[in-house]
Amino acid sequence: MLVPLLAAPSAPARAAADLPVLADFESDAVPAGVSAWGNDAASTPTLTIEPGSARPGAPSGNRVLRSGYAISQWGGWSQDLTASQDWSPYEGFSFWVNGEGSGRRIFFEIKDGGSGPGAAELFESSFTDDAAGWRQVKVPFADFTRRADYQPGGAPADGELDLIAMWGYGMRLPTASGSLEWDQVELYGTAPPRPARLSTDRPVYPVGERSEAKVSVTVTTATGAPLADALAVAYRTGSGTATPGADYTPAEGTLTFPAGTASGSSRSFTVKILKDGANEVAETIPVELSGTGVRPPAEAPVIVIDAHGLPYLDARRPVRERVADLLGRMTPEEKIGQMTQAERMALARQSDIAAYHLGSLLSGGGSTPAPNTPRAWADMVDAFQLQTRRTRLQVPLVYGVDAVHGHNNVVGATIFPHNVGLGAARDPGLVEKAGEVTAREVKATGVPWNFAPCLCVSRDDRWGRAYESFSEDPALVSRMATVIDGLQDNGVLATAKHYAGDGGTAYGSSTTGDYTIDQGVTRVSRKELEEIHLAPFAEAVRRGVATVMPSFSSVDLGAGPVKMHAHRELLTDTLKGRLGFKGFVITDWQAIDQIPGDYASDVRTSINAGIDMVMVPYAYPDFTATLKAEVEAGRVPMSRVDDAVARILTQKFRLGLFERPYADRAHLGDVGSAAHRAVARTAAAKSQVLLKNDGRLLPLSRASKVYVAGSNADDIGNQSGGWTISWQGSSGPITPGTTILQAIRGRAASVTYSPDASAGLAGHDVGVVVVGETPYAEGFGDVGRQGRTLELSAADRAAVDRVCGAMKCVVLVVSGRPMLLGDLSGVEAVVAAWLPGTEGDGVADPLFGAVPYTGRLPFTWFRTAAQIPINVGDAAYDPLFPYGWGLRTDPARDRLKAARDRLATGDGPARAAAAALTPALAGRNWNADGSARDARAVLAAVGTAATLLERSRTAAFAQSDAVVSVARDLAQSGGRRPDLQAVADHELAAGHLRKAVDLLAQAAR
Repeated sequence: MLVPLLAAPSAPARAAADLPVLADFESDAVPAGVSAWGNDAASTPTLTIEPGSARPGAPSGNRVLRSGYAISQWGGWSQDLTASQDWSPYEGFSFWVNGEGSGRRIFFEIKDGGSGPGAAELFESSFTDDAAGWRQVKVPFADFTRRADYQPGGAPADGELDLIAMWGYGMRLPTASGSLEWDQVELYGTAPPRPARLSTDRPVYPVGERSEAKVSVTVTTATGAPLADALAVAYRTGSGTATPGADYTPAEGTLTFPAGTASGSSRSFTVKILKDGANEVAETIPVELSGTGVRPPAEAPVIVIDAHGLPYLDARRPVRERVADLLGRMTPEEKIGQMTQAERMALARQSDIAAYHLGSLLSGGGSTPAPNTPRAWADMVDAFQLQTRRTRLQVPLVYGVDAVHGHNNVVGATIFPHNVGLGAARDPGLVEKAGEVTAREVKATGVPWNFAPCLCVSRDDRWGRAYESFSEDPALVSRMATVIDGLQDNGVLATAKHYAGDGGTAYGSSTTGDYTIDQGVTRVSRKELEEIHLAPFAEAVRRGVATVMPSFSSVDLGAGPVKMHAHRELLTDTLKGRLGFKGFVITDWQAIDQIPGDYASDVRTSINAGIDMVMVPYAYPDFTATLKAEVEAGRVPMSRVDDAVARILTQKFRLGLFERPYADRAHLGDVGSAAHRAVARTAAAKSQVLLKNDGRLLPLSRASKVYVAGSNADDIGNQSGGWTISWQGSSGPITPGTTILQAIRGRAASVTYSPDASAGLAGHDVGVVVVGETPYAEGFGDVGRQGRTLELSAADRAAVDRVCGAMKCVVLVVSGRPMLLGDLSGVEAVVAAWLPGTEGDGVADPLFGAVPYTGRLPFTWFRTAAQIPINVGDAAYDPLFPYGWGLRTDPARDRLKAARDRLATGDGPARAAAAALTPALAGRNWNADGSARDARAVLAAVGTAATLLERSRTAAFAQSDAVVSVARDLAQSGGRRPDLQAVADHELAAGHLRKAVDLLAQAAR
């Protein structure tokens, strides 16, 4: 039962019966708001209401909550409140628990502030289950500490337990099996008087010599009311590394806040900085604040005299010299800190950035500031960067995010199609432009590092990360590596991931939770590993990619599986050696923990294998201490540490972080701008693959009366997919954009919308049914996990049957991978829309003929689930639609003429190709609709041009692709030899144009 919290009584004590009870479980079923959770279904506790009269002091017929559990990684239960409550009048938090005497430590937490239970700052305490039977746990609020291992995305990050907007609590059960009972969760006692808080306008004041630091001190009351009594705040400069009298003039005094002063008022003082004439590292001057009836800042603010005059700070020097100078000045602790990356919400306090010399922070998927706006991102990253100024060498952070299809963690950012859609677009130039737009939006928010692109070659559609792959074909994935240029040419480090083989894991080989394929084992020959999974990374290295992220998965080359994070041969010998990678290797999320052995072994093995920076992401104190111990014991050579740190520092210098560590706010207005969204709209339009078009139903007339149905017609979250605002993504209006329905309404003369097709069907010219998947990410999307399949939902299937049974119709499939479509005999047109992102207009543009359909399948579309895995080049290849399939709605003759005209301005081979195409453009070779009449003449010309284009240095891939596409039209019109059509598209992506044309010509016969 939930009891509303009332205002605290004025009396200093209250009867137990008056204390606010959060839950006493006197109900027939688990109360609303109480729910269980876990890393998988098996780890999610079972909650039931049971008799509990044995609890001391319990009334007759008392009931309790029983939690049965068998947890592999994490699990527990929570009570989330529907509205925030003010707990500040009370002393602490209390509950009864019927323990097992297991000796295990059990943590619990309370949820403070934020926009709701899932975005509140977590403060924790714990008890030890050291005795069987009932006991009461009572913890004063003053004893709760901020949870250091996890904070939810969007939660406040001030580290203060304010208590005025509380959203509930959670019980985290141990990694074990057992049963615990709970009762009478309530607040107790009367809160002691709360002192006024002191804060300063900045935690760190970086200044140069011969200047002054102005420190502003603010007083805030607990209730927000004006000061009841006068406050005198004493200030003084304390003892740091700067020398008083030589580096600065000591300061001491009192700031007075009279009675009645408004909460939030400020007073200031200044400290004069002198010049000592020496070139030196940074020096610190702590500021001490005190007073009766006040609470000083949790950490004393500090004035820092910036490092100056040292060689590594001289931007005119070569990067190599700067790296050598800085590396030579670093202590082992400073070096190890550079190799450490922590999640931003894991910081116990922001000054830990300096205390542990952290080289990097990241926002995991959904780890966002509150509010989640571009400006708040810039403020957050700049605040973290400010903390690096405390350190003597002032090495800046490099902040990283997963901006995998635009700056996808930020509400209002431009969200591009996922890689599967960009692969379908077959436009390396457009992919590069998408990288540029992403870089501009990421950099504007102060973030200089993107954990993208994924260069995985997905070979099994059951994989939950298939949509992060450009294709099943390594040649096409390599073509799309142009995104690296778009990112890095615009000041953002790119990350080639996940090295190597993550797209080839065998179904059923995963040992992570209930995943079926993600993070599993890739069993391949060395030749297959080289040709399929390493090829895109070789291209990324050739393009100068700055960082590489290994895969969670393992590789088995015949001698047993080895975790990629432990694979010295592939990380050091192959990547850094034979491929010549000069950047640094960053781990995936907490990935070294999956290496067999204890934690010290994990650290030692991964670093010696070639890892340069470890995404801890929470246990940064443990990691730094462990790596230091391994170095001191000689088990990790200092030379390996120096190599790793030199690689990291090189990228920081190349980014210009030492000169420009903070966000370039001049471009904040570009985040989600109309110009950027126009690029995403083009990408969405080019990603659309027309699979079927009987009777040339598409494009639709704008005069059509359109009936729209299906689960994905009007849902920004669904059409954007996972990795959008949160890690897993979610359905609904999660970020600004245009849904597919809204886009259709902007074009058609009349639109009726009925998600389940229950509205009347009569009187419409055409139906558009938008079906497909709901969002997921990583192993959560694995087929076979918790019943997930590749089939359409029953509701979507019913909508298709109802609409397409009543009128001509087109089915748009919004998904991250091919799906089982069932019987298409009654469906005139089918479009693979993939996950188009926020710009639904890009889906409607080709649908209504504003632009033609030009996309092609980046993955083989299987006929039955039994065929999976099925890929281009398989010996047995009978798909529903082959790799490379894509019907076009632009006339082939117009396309060929446009390519000829562009080629005529190129180099010699390009001009010769143009000349070879000219005779074929004669009217006698073409039908009135622009399709080829004399296939032999057209194919001969296209083949000759293809041979010449292989020697051209000026012909863009788009021009060569357009030439070959005419041969593909002829092959697809015959519908024969899908195997040859698929291999032809592979050869085209690999640059073998003539071979592609010959194969298509053979298929056309």
